[in-house]
Amino acid sequence: MSEKFAEGQVLTGKVTGVQPYGAFVALDDQIQGLVHISEVTHGFVKDINEFIAVGDEVNVKIISIDEEKNKYSLSIRATEEAPKKAPQANANKPSNPKASQQEEQGFNTLKDKLSEWLKQSEQNK
Repeated sequence: MSEKFAEGQVLTGKVTGVQPYGAFVALDDQIQGLVHISEVTHGFVKDINEFIAVGDEVNVKIISIDEEKNKYSLSIRATEEAPKKAPQANANKPSNPKASQQEEQGFNTLKDKLSEWLKQSEQNK
């Protein structure tokens, strides 16, 4: 195992392979690690190929090193600042009037609705 790499270290590597589950990144001539698809970027990644390709140079952070299995877990996402969420205007206000009517009515228990349905049934006879 290499003594020159440590968990938490940030360095530049080269993408050597891309699979649906992640990308392999060479840290040097002998050491290669895996960036899992969930560690490629902030947010959901459906197709890793939209974010990374073989030959790309990427900044990675070493998340963990398994000495026994000689496995390096890497993250690109950990080297990037998380995107700031835009404040939602009137987040608690429904956008349409029907939704506000439903909110005012609230949820009824099945027992309450059953008696209401029985009354409606009697009226429709």
